[in-house]
Amino acid sequence: MVPIITLTAATLLARLTGLLGADALDWQTSLRIGLAAMFLITGIVHFVPKFRDDMARMIPERLPRPAALVALTGVLELAGAAGLLIPATAPAAAICLALLLVAMFPANVSAARRGIPLAGKPATPLGIRTAEQILFIGLAVLAAL
Repeated sequence: MVPIITLTAATLLARLTGLLGADALDWQTSLRIGLAAMFLITGIVHFVPKFRDDMARMIPERLPRPAALVALTGVLELAGAAGLLIPATAPAAAICLALLLVAMFPANVSAARRGIPLAGKPATPLGIRTAEQILFIGLAVLAAL
């Protein structure tokens, strides 16, 4: 729920700022800012022990070195967030983040099916998580256009 709230709040705040006179803050730029805020937060939590350990348990057992994969995806989310804020790299960063979301989806399926909590909270049900993932991927693609 926090990613959706962060994404929505940051996007709307940026767009409101644009409507109040910051010409550069059109809808697409505002969306990029919202996505950057979301990926900044989700990237950071990959390195917070109570989240990191649960994220490692979410990774399907057939994949090697889950802790390293959690760190790698955290770094990629942080790099993507930064890339979204640079006009020259924003389209590529948005597409890369959409692809990252696709690549990480099996971990979300695994967590939902195995009931793995995240920081003490129950795993998001698969239907809701799938809808969220489709939303995030779609918004990342829109941010790339």
